[in-house]
Amino acid sequence: MKLDMKPAGTAPATKTGADVLVDALVEQQVDTIFGYPGGAVLPIYDALYRSEADFQHILTRHEQGAIHAAEGYARVKRKTGVVLATSGPGATNLITGIADAMMDSLPLVVLTGQVATTVTGTDAFQEADVMGITTPITKHNYQVQSAYELPKIIKEAFHIASTGRPGPVVVDIPKDISANPCFDTDESPFHLPGYQPTINPNPLQIKKLAEAVKQAKKPLVLTGAGVLHGGATDVLLDIINEYRIPVTSTLLGLGAFPADHEMFLGMAGMHGTYTSNMAITDCDLLINVGARFDDRLTGNLEHFAKNAVVAHIDIDPAEIGKNVPTHIPVVSDSGAALKELKRQLKEGPDHQAWLDELKQSSKDYPLWYNTPKEGMVAQWAIKEIHEKTKGDPIVTTDVGQHQMWAAQFFHFRRPDRWVTSGGLGTMGFGFPAAVGCQLAEPEERVIALVGDGGFQMTLQELSVVQERNLPVKIVILNNQALGMVRQWQEEFYEERYSESIVGCQPDFVKLADSYGIQGYKFETREEFESQIGELMNNDQPVLIDARVIQQENVFPMVPPGRGINDMVGVKP
Repeated sequence: MKLDMKPAGTAPATKTGADVLVDALVEQQVDTIFGYPGGAVLPIYDALYRSEADFQHILTRHEQGAIHAAEGYARVKRKTGVVLATSGPGATNLITGIADAMMDSLPLVVLTGQVATTVTGTDAFQEADVMGITTPITKHNYQVQSAYELPKIIKEAFHIASTGRPGPVVVDIPKDISANPCFDTDESPFHLPGYQPTINPNPLQIKKLAEAVKQAKKPLVLTGAGVLHGGATDVLLDIINEYRIPVTSTLLGLGAFPADHEMFLGMAGMHGTYTSNMAITDCDLLINVGARFDDRLTGNLEHFAKNAVVAHIDIDPAEIGKNVPTHIPVVSDSGAALKELKRQLKEGPDHQAWLDELKQSSKDYPLWYNTPKEGMVAQWAIKEIHEKTKGDPIVTTDVGQHQMWAAQFFHFRRPDRWVTSGGLGTMGFGFPAAVGCQLAEPEERVIALVGDGGFQMTLQELSVVQERNLPVKIVILNNQALGMVRQWQEEFYEERYSESIVGCQPDFVKLADSYGIQGYKFETREEFESQIGELMNNDQPVLIDARVIQQENVFPMVPPGRGINDMVGVKP
């Protein structure tokens, strides 16, 4: 729905603060806003109603759906997502998504309404301390004091959100400021002397890295989401093709390097491949590009890359040396750093024995799963979808078993195909994120691979799919359990399945039908295999309830407290 419903004869004589805000959003080339109206933002919604601005507002059915959709939009379009919500509960319903975006470095500008300045601090109706609540989980936040400063604040907010290490910025707008007339605004250029992210690397540090590559016998590249944010995928591929350095990836780095490339070892970490984890354990040079060495990657730090010279390229200096001691720190945008490394590299490593060792390891210890005579396992279903879609759709997930299986068995060959909640691990993320991805890339195939637990947290966004006729494919890998919780209870709590087995859930096919969406339930491999290709490749929204075996677990697995070299569930 375009915001072009300006009724005749209703334009005010002067601009309000809300009109100034809309003009500022137009200046930032905003094309989509995800939001939900309420009392404190009614002046803003009225300004949108009267505006001739050429952007669309997406009315989600819950504020959490709005912000996860904006995250999906930002992730695949590489453009700042915009969210609008009212004060009090509207703003607090955004908190999970703001924290999620902060952990995963996604650029958002989050506009929240606030009670009028005349009653701020009095516990007024729907008042919440948005500044206090969001300070720990935002890159920056503002509470607007006058409409005069709105244009400058919006410029700063978009700049901060999208530069350096991306992240969410909150702009809290009291109702009287958006409602009252505004006769003058600050249009001066902004200057942020305290915010000057380092974009280009120190050439001397790159020289050290180039020399380390030359000397290495067992080099390894670790890719994180920073490779994607820095647009460094092409230059990384050039370097790997030239010098044949093996590559592993974090969960969020998947797609930064082609999964079908001979140098790719798979994902590393708690549920990474045996070869990737042992490569990190045994390498003598680890080049981290845009990853933050989180605990799900490293396991017990005592055993992590203990034989390696560690080089870390990251635009956020706070991440370098935070968890893993770093010998060659490079504060830089990943693209700029790799371009300079490519320029300085004149000679690659002599490491054929290392490549032979890793190739044999991949052959000896592949990923595996059970193949029961009856029933369907989620890994097989994911591989079927991968094959039927030629491995090239945009895939979103929640968190849990299905997320790890998708990371293991859906092989991404291009960047910006993989959208998942990494650092915060948010149930309910996958489906609304898919909505945002589809709106960002309407010509692309978008698949939400979700669990039955996570889907039920944000399933109300089926209204948006129906309303917009978005061809999102929703695949519920339904094991009637909170799968990862059940797995941990099996492995570490002596099979005491406390509240992890779901006793009741809706008929998802009837639910889809109630929204006017095609719904299918598959209980056998034969049913799934015969129809999944057509359903994934048509131009209509589809919901699939794929009943998978409940007892299946994610392997390999690094148990808590152990090093990534100490995996269980590895089979030759």
